[in-house]
Amino acid sequence: MLQRGMNFRLRNGMSVILMSRRRGAPYHDEVLDNGTILVYEGHDVPKGNGIEDPKKLDQTSQSPSGKASQNGKFLHAAKAFKSGHQAAELVRVYEKIKEGIWVYNGIFKLIDAWQERAGTRKVYKFKLSITDSNATSISTDETEILHTRLIPSSVKVEVYKRDNGQCVLCGSKENLHFDHDLPYSKGGTSLKAANIRLLCARHNIAKRANIE
Repeated sequence: MLQRGMNFRLRNGMSVILMSRRRGAPYHDEVLDNGTILVYEGHDVPKGNGIEDPKKLDQTSQSPSGKASQNGKFLHAAKAFKSGHQAAELVRVYEKIKEGIWVYNGIFKLIDAWQERAGTRKVYKFKLSITDSNATSISTDETEILHTRLIPSSVKVEVYKRDNGQCVLCGSKENLHFDHDLPYSKGGTSLKAANIRLLCARHNIAKRANIE
């Protein structure tokens, strides 16, 4: 029900960002290092009050009233973390994978922020690191891969289509979760659709970390 992409410390104290890497997305968001790092683009000045095309203007850290904008609030938190004055801001991240379909990417730490030039204007960038400390390198006979809980968007889209947007156990289309068939805690990969399936909340909670 959120009306904007950047939401600093909502009523429950948690910050939330909505991201999208779909074709035609209004901002340039990136996923790096096998999903452990996000680089989120700040938001433009609001349209209206004589502003017809916000994409022609620099992104700002202040609202017209002089108060900190969402960019400014996240920027201040990132600077406070880098200077050692406060712990990293925790941010819930949701990603749009299809019209009307948002998926939960996890909780990330806001660790850096800066402004850079993008074409003819300046935009803010926010760097976030996944909080899952269990992301580790796993050696195999042929290569070394990163084991991470975060499921790539491409895998989520593939699984959603394959499972027809419903729980594979009961057919429910409400409150769906992307579940690791072989649990992540037991070495299950997030990088292949074959190990991911859609479960409703009831069946996902019932499963927990058991191998079926």
